[in-house]
Amino acid sequence: MIYVVMGFLWMALLLYLVMGGADFGAGIIEMFTSDANKSRTRKTMYNAIGPIWEANHMWLIIAIVILFVGFPVIYTTMSTYLHIPLTIMLMGIIARGTALTFRSYDAVTDNMQLVYNKIFVYSSFITPLFLGIIAGSAVSGRIDTEAADFLSAYIYSWFNLFSIAIGFFTVALCGFLAAIYLIGETTEESETKRFIRKARFMNIAAVVAGGLVFIASVEENIPLVQWVFGNIIGVLAVSFASISLIVMWYLISKGKRYIIRVLAGFQMTMILLTTTYKHYPNIVILKNGGYLSLIENRGADKAIEGLGIALLVGSLFILPALGYLVYSFQRKDKGDVVGH
Repeated sequence: MIYVVMGFLWMALLLYLVMGGADFGAGIIEMFTSDANKSRTRKTMYNAIGPIWEANHMWLIIAIVILFVGFPVIYTTMSTYLHIPLTIMLMGIIARGTALTFRSYDAVTDNMQLVYNKIFVYSSFITPLFLGIIAGSAVSGRIDTEAADFLSAYIYSWFNLFSIAIGFFTVALCGFLAAIYLIGETTEESETKRFIRKARFMNIAAVVAGGLVFIASVEENIPLVQWVFGNIIGVLAVSFASISLIVMWYLISKGKRYIIRVLAGFQMTMILLTTTYKHYPNIVILKNGGYLSLIENRGADKAIEGLGIALLVGSLFILPALGYLVYSFQRKDKGDVVGH
């Protein structure tokens, strides 16, 4: 049953990266959109993220519950030593959702709309930035459970070049995902070309940020190159991601709008597989060579068994409901989905 739980944890993280990432990326795209085009961008954005908006954070909640119930030592360590970036990320999620709701449903149109817009776009950037920082910190080997001072325990654990580089890489990936999804929602050729340019820009940004991640890993003696290229799975995943990226841009040039979403999701899967396979199930790497493992640091067998059964049974309800949610939004006219 432990492997069932581990599988659900990995899938929850992947789905949050793909679906939540595209959601956050919509705000990032809006941030880099001119004032003249922002209104059209928002309308297209609502149509694109509407079907998954309400369900996105479900995947994050599932991941947190799995860690809390099944792996309390890992949950406690991360929530203690990474509580600052975790708090900022959660505040970003709350601020973003609140701002989007108010700017969509506020009955009065005044200067507060400008405030809502700024909160929405800035929190859309900050949230994935700190999500990436948390992910990078977990494997950076900077978490010091024996730290004797505040800075060593709660600042240097995440405030380092590698973790910050991962954060910006995550932001670029989210923007890229959103641009790809937005291409499929456009109806005018000029709008399609505009989002293709956004996707190209975010693609370049992701490549640059990815290069910075590798540079940072070398500077801070993190064996990222070995994790990625030191095993056949990592090499294959990188190869498949690269090939699918080429195919995706070819299909974009041919006007294919929907298959490119599948390819973008596939690329995120390959990236996550590449960066986690080598050291999995050691999802937290501590300072001085220690680590926390999903196998060795799991909870009581009864807790794991009950958690696994709950996840299996829950998926029988959640997945069909999510499918119906997407179906119901697809049935609506796009003009009716402005407020989702």
